[in-house]
Amino acid sequence: MALLHSPLVPDAIARLSPAAQKALAPGPGRMMAARGLLPLPSPAELATVLYQLAVSDPAMAAAASATADGMPEKVLAGALGDADIEPVVLDWLAPRAVRSPAMFEALVLAPRVADETIVELAAHGGAREVDLIASNEQRLLRCPDIIAAMYANPHARMSTVDRAVELAVRNNVRVSGISAWEELVRVMAGVAGDDADADDVFVQALDGVRDVADASVVAGSADEEFVILDSEDKQPAVDEKRVPIGKMSVPAKMRLAALGNAFARSILIRDPVRLVAIAAVKAPGVTELEVAKYAGNHALDNDVIRYIAGRRDWTRLYGIKKSLCMNPKTPISESSKMLIHLRDNDIRTIVKSKGVPSAVVAQARKLIAQRSGGGK
Repeated sequence: MALLHSPLVPDAIARLSPAAQKALAPGPGRMMAARGLLPLPSPAELATVLYQLAVSDPAMAAAASATADGMPEKVLAGALGDADIEPVVLDWLAPRAVRSPAMFEALVLAPRVADETIVELAAHGGAREVDLIASNEQRLLRCPDIIAAMYANPHARMSTVDRAVELAVRNNVRVSGISAWEELVRVMAGVAGDDADADDVFVQALDGVRDVADASVVAGSADEEFVILDSEDKQPAVDEKRVPIGKMSVPAKMRLAALGNAFARSILIRDPVRLVAIAAVKAPGVTELEVAKYAGNHALDNDVIRYIAGRRDWTRLYGIKKSLCMNPKTPISESSKMLIHLRDNDIRTIVKSKGVPSAVVAQARKLIAQRSGGGK
């Protein structure tokens, strides 16, 4: 969670020099301070005064922010390196610091920088910047959200992400921000995180899937009864030169599932490695329409169907319930719960279906009999 830019507490103001406290006192000096025209003892105090004016006085906010935007790098570096500056002030300065590689490094190495600030930097920095953040292993272990932010940053090198994930796994640190964390833990043993080719392959694959039309969208809505039942495995055609799936490691495929589009997931959901398929269905970008299509696919891994059946936010949708009830890989305990919510014509379809488990067919027959009055 990002730091809240709220006014500094009185104790923090009391620790400032008399000159800085005077600059914040009511009077004409406040506007001079907001414009950077008052002499202050240090760059850190200048930044602190500008921050306090920007967040506490709407009349001064524009001037104070403009002064901060125009800070010379030498002054900004002095503020970032001060051991007494408040972490929230550093967080406020962060957008100014990231404009320069030297200032970005100074911010990352700042003694008072907050973990929450580093999370934001890890989420939006380039490859070089993320590498710098990843070099502080103690911070990564203390704040796993930084690893999650790196993982979700498409600019982060695959090798850097692998090393960070392996570090967390080795130290039994859970990264809750990675959707398929449990599956990723199982495959990280022995993964090398220094393969430059793996970095290039991942970038090529991510760029490739973004250039391909979304192949997994179906007509209609996941809440309608006529959602297409995809009982056959219709693997999308993949150009290995554009999307080199075959050259990717298992962790790279799992990350591609998290960062890629529906086309990427439509490929990875069918991967022979079960953990990759699970990562695809757990990806944060999965839509209900995709789930409706997957729920009716008899060729997908059992665990994929089981995961879908266990997601109550998905199974509340009629089309997904119907698809799952007709899929022989759905656990019978789940099919039985959903079957009673289907319409009569769909239950009759299940009775006539050859691929549905006999236990589900028997329950469907019983439901039809009950609803027609024959079960009384």
